[in-house]
Amino acid sequence: MSQLVINTLEELTQYEGKEMGVSDYHTITQEQISKFADATLDHQWIHLDAERAKTETPFGATIAHGYLTVSLLPYLWTQIASIRNLKMQVNYEIESLRFNQAVTVNSRVRLRAKLLSVKNLRGIAKASLEVTLEIEDSKKPAFTGIITFLYHFND
Repeated sequence: MSQLVINTLEELTQYEGKEMGVSDYHTITQEQISKFADATLDHQWIHLDAERAKTETPFGATIAHGYLTVSLLPYLWTQIASIRNLKMQVNYEIESLRFNQAVTVNSRVRLRAKLLSVKNLRGIAKASLEVTLEIEDSKKPAFTGIITFLYHFND
């Protein structure tokens, strides 16, 4: 699916209640997991010790931090929709986020997004999206939830 281009609040509201699309796949590498561990000071062995994770976890490999997968939301979302003509975009809310399955190293994930609602807050668009992070070749997603962005459009 090609990227949607949205230039105004009015254009965004046209997608309310509709699936917006699916991003490309992104491979979760050990390097990315390790850098995230350093950035967040979360060095739990299930993320970093490949040999131990192979033998001592039900996953058989290291796994990505749940919050690493969540941090990919803005990157993957911009592959689905390019929201242009903005002063700024602000992450506003995450609700009903549920981690369903661990993402093992070298897994490929992609985002599926549906625009649930758009509210006009005096020219600022409050857009709530139903999001699912799918894992390639897996029936269960990594997570599901609802995220909300605030889009401050230029006049």
